Amino acid sequence: MGAAEAPVAEGGGPVRPSGLLDMLRVASVVLDSKGRIVLWSPQAEELFGYPAQEALGQYAARLVVHEEHFQLIRKLFADVMETGQSWAGAFPVRVKDGSTRLVEFRNMRLMDDRGDIYALGLAADRSTVRRLERDLALSQRIVHQSPIGLAVLDTELRYVSVNPALARINGVPPEEHVGRRMRDILPMLDNDSLEASFRRVLETGAPLVDRSSVGRTPADPDQDHAWSMSLYRLEDPMGRALGVAMSVVDTTEQHRAAVAAETARRRLTVIADASARIGTTLELERTARELADVAVPELADVAAVDLLDAVVEGRPSTLSPSEPAVIRALAVRAEQDGDALRAADPPGKLARYGPDRLVTECVRTGRPVLVPQVKDEDLPRIARSPEAAVQLGRAGLHSYLAVPLIARGEVLGALDLKRTRNPVPFGEDDLLLARELASRAAVQIDNARWYQNARNTALTLQRSLLPSHPPVTTGLEVASRYQPAGATSEVGGDWFDVIPLEGGKTALVVGDVMGSGIGAAATMGRLRTATATLAALDLDPALLLEHLDKITSGLDHSIATCVYAVHDPQLRQCRIANAGHLPPARVRAGHPPELLDLPTGVPLGVGGVAFSTTTVDLAPGEELVFYTDGLVETRHHSLDERLDFLLSLLDDPARPLEETCDLLLRTLHHPDNHDDVALLIARAQELT
Repeated sequence: MGAAEAPVAEGGGPVRPSGLLDMLRVASVVLDSKGRIVLWSPQAEELFGYPAQEALGQYAARLVVHEEHFQLIRKLFADVMETGQSWAGAFPVRVKDGSTRLVEFRNMRLMDDRGDIYALGLAADRSTVRRLERDLALSQRIVHQSPIGLAVLDTELRYVSVNPALARINGVPPEEHVGRRMRDILPMLDNDSLEASFRRVLETGAPLVDRSSVGRTPADPDQDHAWSMSLYRLEDPMGRALGVAMSVVDTTEQHRAAVAAETARRRLTVIADASARIGTTLELERTARELADVAVPELADVAAVDLLDAVVEGRPSTLSPSEPAVIRALAVRAEQDGDALRAADPPGKLARYGPDRLVTECVRTGRPVLVPQVKDEDLPRIARSPEAAVQLGRAGLHSYLAVPLIARGEVLGALDLKRTRNPVPFGEDDLLLARELASRAAVQIDNARWYQNARNTALTLQRSLLPSHPPVTTGLEVASRYQPAGATSEVGGDWFDVIPLEGGKTALVVGDVMGSGIGAAATMGRLRTATATLAALDLDPALLLEHLDKITSGLDHSIATCVYAVHDPQLRQCRIANAGHLPPARVRAGHPPELLDLPTGVPLGVGGVAFSTTTVDLAPGEELVFYTDGLVETRHHSLDERLDFLLSLLDDPARPLEETCDLLLRTLHHPDNHDDVALLIARAQELT
């Protein structure tokens, strides 16, 4: 190989020189057989201090050896030259400035092509050699005994060396790492992302510190572990990349603690969210939907809120071991439409679950039922039917949890949870969260259940006290509506009545008992009966209200408003008295609709204030519209605005009365106004 040729590797590429010799600064000296210096390297100039022009041709011993060591040096030189055996050791030498330096020597005999003999001496500063030895020994000891996983990878990202700690972390012996890539050793990691990080460090030289990674290794293939990884580029003294050094610290415990803390935080967040979202009304179905909405997707992919039908009906809910559960689905929520949703019971429908079903077991025992890993044989015990079991199988149901809804010591039903898309099975943390949600929601559901039962009772009572159809009267066409309060409020005490009187006259009544519930409905019934009785006496409207005022005062401090009118078709007039009620509206062809200008009066039950009667004309074709405040009042508009709106809707005197009733209720009754509405419209007719 010529002097100008570069060395080549086995594969044909150039081999880059190592920087280790540069760090040692190894000096080369060649002596002839007489001990004279014939070659002197630049490193020798640096080590001994003599430039080549001063050293060449000199006897080496006289140049760099102290006199007291002449004999020893000559003997060592002669032994090497005669025997050809190398000698190595440390020896003190004299440098040009007169100081002494301890030098590490390697001496050997050389022979050229003519048979001439020379001595080659390789020398390095002893302190430099010792420092490198100590560094190497320290590095080896640290790498071997460190609890931190350490590895060196070459520029092709193949393992060069691995310490025992990393071998334990990976679950693969050190020797099986060497020459292989990380993806070959640890296929369960996100190797694409990891290799990108390695290459970035190789390219930029910027270290990557504390890179978090989560995955599984052959050391524990069934559990996720977490590691903190740091990467550093290895360089030679010339700055060329040799590979990447990697340190790995197992942070699994910290990771699991963080996950547990995050789970606890999530649980508190869900519970806080549930407290705010569940029970916003006393409507049973809505409360159930609110619970299902909180559970999906935070806790499950599919959630159903089921109540025992006996509970809904107000009957005891105890089940015997052989008794099926008759369940009414109140709400179903799914992360997405599909087989899992189709397999659920439709809200409002009844379903019978046999004694062997898991939800039956849950409501019978009052204890949760958890199936972390659902197998094919579990599906028939979860589904309501064989068809539903097939649908759940197609949906990928893999984990199931049912927790009882218990309030005031009674099992109301169950919160039924399924996971199809979320790959993580239900665990103890999920069970705790589900029980907490069910516990909080059960009280709200029970309140809604009792309220709904009470409301249904009051509504039944109220409807029984109201006329089902206004009677046919002389000279009047009548239409009416009663709309109970929304499900979020109790039934009120609104009423209306149409009472035929002697002489073809008709009494028209609309009233509103203040308060709600059964008490208000009962008071309304008593006032309606009293009004009908007094009306038969053909009293003046003001006098009739005075009698009603006295009756109301005796009804447990009840207060009511009322408008009482008597229509006389012969006179084409109405005599009207008002007890604190909103004024009726009059509709006449050729005139804008108007509110009657009546003395307002005071509500019934206040006492001590006289009422007055006002006579208004009511020709054939003209209408009077009576209503309670639930029709026009809202939280966001003034009463005057709403009354003007009412009048604007009465713009067609020829419109059929039934259509007018529907129009007024549809347009005026605001969703925010949870109050009863009573509406009565009377149109005067020609006598025949």
